[in-house]
Amino acid sequence: MSDNLKKTIKELPEDERPREKLLKFGADKLSDSELLAILLRTGTKGKSAIEMAEEIIKSAGGSFKGLAGKDIEELTKIPGVKNAKVITVAATLEIARRISKQILKDRGII
Repeated sequence: MSDNLKKTIKELPEDERPREKLLKFGADKLSDSELLAILLRTGTKGKSAIEMAEEIIKSAGGSFKGLAGKDIEELTKIPGVKNAKVITVAATLEIARRISKQILKDRGII
C-alpha cells in the first residue's frame, strides 16, 4: 500500500485527490480505485475512500467486471461498506451494463 493510501483524501496534495484529478486530467486518467472512491464519497475512521475502494475491487478479483458479478450482501461484509455505498456502486454498475447493452443493440449485435 502506498503512503498516499494511508492518508485521508483531504491530506493528499490537490492534484492527487480523485475529484480534483478528474477535473484537471479527465476521468480516463484515474485508476479504478480512484473512480470507485469518488462514488463511495467517504471512507471510515482509519480508512480512506481510496483504501475502501481498493478493498472492494480486490474482493471482486481486481476488476470492475468481477465487481459487477458480486452480490450486494457479499459487499456489505467488507468492514465499513454499508448499504448506502453498495447501493451507489450497484446502481452505477447497472447503468454501465445498460449502456453496454444499448451500444451492442445499436450496432445490431444483440
